[in-house]
Amino acid sequence: MEKFFSISKTAETAGMTAETLRYYDRIGLVTPSKTDKNTGYRYYSQAEIVRLNTIKALRSMDLTLSEIRNILEYDDLKKIAEALKQTEAKADKKIAELRDAKNKIRRARNFYESKLYGNAFSDNIFLKEFPRRVILLSDKLSAPTVDNLWNYHRHFYGRLTQEIREDFSFDDLAGIYECGGTARMFALCNSFVQTDGIRILPQGKYLCADCTEENREETLRLLTTKAKDEYGASPRFSVQIIVLSGILQWNYQAQVPVEKRLSSERVRERHVIRPPISHCRDGRAKRRSLGFS
Repeated sequence: MEKFFSISKTAETAGMTAETLRYYDRIGLVTPSKTDKNTGYRYYSQAEIVRLNTIKALRSMDLTLSEIRNILEYDDLKKIAEALKQTEAKADKKIAELRDAKNKIRRARNFYESKLYGNAFSDNIFLKEFPRRVILLSDKLSAPTVDNLWNYHRHFYGRLTQEIREDFSFDDLAGIYECGGTARMFALCNSFVQTDGIRILPQGKYLCADCTEENREETLRLLTTKAKDEYGASPRFSVQIIVLSGILQWNYQAQVPVEKRLSSERVRERHVIRPPISHCRDGRAKRRSLGFS
């Protein structure tokens, strides 16, 4: 025998209010299986509770009630599957945005806690070994701002063509890459394909120092001098990792390579995949450019 539940019990089970259930009944989204003619009390079946839970899940993905109605009323399994696939993609995007926001909040909290407990920002120079890192340079941005830093991933995905966008994913890390007197912001790649703006930060030892916007240039000069005097290196590039230090504040960790083999010219020779050879009409061989600037 089928079991029925009162509106209060149904609301409790579905995690909704009784008024929400009455509203869904009025608009025909979820109609109770039984309504007592004498009292007007509504009674819901297990199937309706399942439908309510489905609606709740879809509402959490910011779907409108109209969109939800369309999904629930589809009688074509292919349409249902496609609609749910799109909803799943929205959920993944929302999760990624929330995870990114949480990371930013966590870094800000760590900064304020360090100040609270007396472990404030340090400018000590130290040596650190880094693995091989792949970065994508911005084609427009040279320095962080409040506007471009909060959602910098959007900028870097936006500079990629549609054909290769799905081949890229970025870490939650940005910075400034300086080489030859030119500074460009970058995002750290987790996955990538060769395209314009890709640079390789090779594995090796880097001199590092924490710094602020105010003393960033001086810190880079100190690191470069120390690299030359103590390690015999002549760094041709530097990296300044952006470290969020508050909700709308950031500092940097400056990094310069200290091994001679880590010059920017060697970086390109060692790590850039050589493009295939084609031939000019006069028979001379030439390499097709991969777009490095």
